[in-house]
Amino acid sequence: MTLSRRHLLQAGCAAMATPLFFKQAFAAERSFAPKVEGWRNFEISTTITLPEANGVSRIWLPVPDVNSDYQRSGENTWTGNTTQAQISADTAQGTKLLYAEFSADVAVPTLTLKSMVQTRNRAVDWTQTRSVQEDPAVLKFNLAPSELLPVDGVVFDTAKLAIQGATSDVDKVRAIYQWVVDNAYREPKTRGCGVGDIKAILESGNLGGKCADLNAVFVGLCRAVGVPARDVYGLRLAPSAFGYKELGGNSASLKGAQHCRAEVFLQQYGWVAMDPADVLKVMRQETPDWIKDKTNPVAAPVNQALFGGWEGNWVGWNTAHDLVLPHFSRKHSLPFLMYPQGENAAGRFDELAPDSFRYTISAREITA
Repeated sequence: MTLSRRHLLQAGCAAMATPLFFKQAFAAERSFAPKVEGWRNFEISTTITLPEANGVSRIWLPVPDVNSDYQRSGENTWTGNTTQAQISADTAQGTKLLYAEFSADVAVPTLTLKSMVQTRNRAVDWTQTRSVQEDPAVLKFNLAPSELLPVDGVVFDTAKLAIQGATSDVDKVRAIYQWVVDNAYREPKTRGCGVGDIKAILESGNLGGKCADLNAVFVGLCRAVGVPARDVYGLRLAPSAFGYKELGGNSASLKGAQHCRAEVFLQQYGWVAMDPADVLKVMRQETPDWIKDKTNPVAAPVNQALFGGWEGNWVGWNTAHDLVLPHFSRKHSLPFLMYPQGENAAGRFDELAPDSFRYTISAREITA
C-alpha cells in the first residue's frame, strides 16, 4: 500500500473520527525521515496592534538570529507609527531582536515586522564520522548552567542515572534522549511552551510540561554529563510534510505555533538536531488516545527520526537563556525570547495571550 502526502494529511485531519484508519495509515507508511534537500524561503509577518495607549509603550520582538547549515537568517523590515524602532540586542548575550517604542500620544500603536529566512531539513548520517572543530568558548558556554538550567544537584544525579555508565558522547545523549521520552510527558494544560525550570521539574517528580520544559530537561542533563547542548527557540511555519498534524503550523495564523527544539555537540558529528519534546507531543496529542508506548506505529518513526534530525518547516529565533532586554522595566532576566514582549505604563503585557496583547503572526512560503 502506498500513501501520498495528501492521504496522510487527510488521515491526520480525520484522526478524531477514524482513529483506526489513522493508525493503519502510519503503520503502512512507517516513515518519518527528513532528508537534507533544498532550501525553503519564508517571509514571516508579525503585526502588533495595541488596544490603547497608556503612557509610553514598548515592544520587543524576536527575529531570526541563527545562521547555520539548516538556516539562513535574512533581512528584517518594519512599518508602523513607532517613535523609534531598530534591530537591537539583549545586553547580556547580544541576541538580535526588534525594539520599538511608541510615544504616549499615539492613539493606537501599530507595527508590522517582516522577516526573511531560509530553512531546510536536518538529518545526521550516523555512518559518517569526522573530526569536527568548534570554538572552545562556544562549547564552554553550552556546558555552563543558566538560571533555570543548573547542572549540579538533582540534575547531575538524574543525568548519571539516565546514562547508566555510558562513556561516549553519542551513547550518553542517546540514553538521555530515551530517558526523557520514557519518563516525561506532554502536559497540554501547561501555558505556552512552559518555563523550563528543570530543577523544580526534577525535584517534583512530575515530568509533565511542554517543549521549553521537556527539551530543557534534555539539554540540562546533557550538560551535566559533559556534553555541550542548547535549546533553540523558534516557531513552526508550515504544515508537516509527513502527515503529523501536531508537528506543523497553520501558516495563516501562527500565534500559538512557538516551539523550542534542542541540539547537542558530538565530537564526531558536530551540532546535531534533537527533539524529544516533539516525540512526547505526538504520543500525547496526535491521536485521540494517549500513546504511552514509543514503539507504537504512530510514535516510533518520530522517536527514531528526531534523534538526529528535524523538519525544516520551522524557524529558529535564537539559542539564548537569561536575556536582558534593552529598556525593559523587568528587574530579572527573561528565561528565553520566543514570544513577543511588551509593556506600557500599566505594566507588562501577557505574551501568552495574543488576543489581549493584540498580536498576530503568519508566514508565507516563497516558491518563485
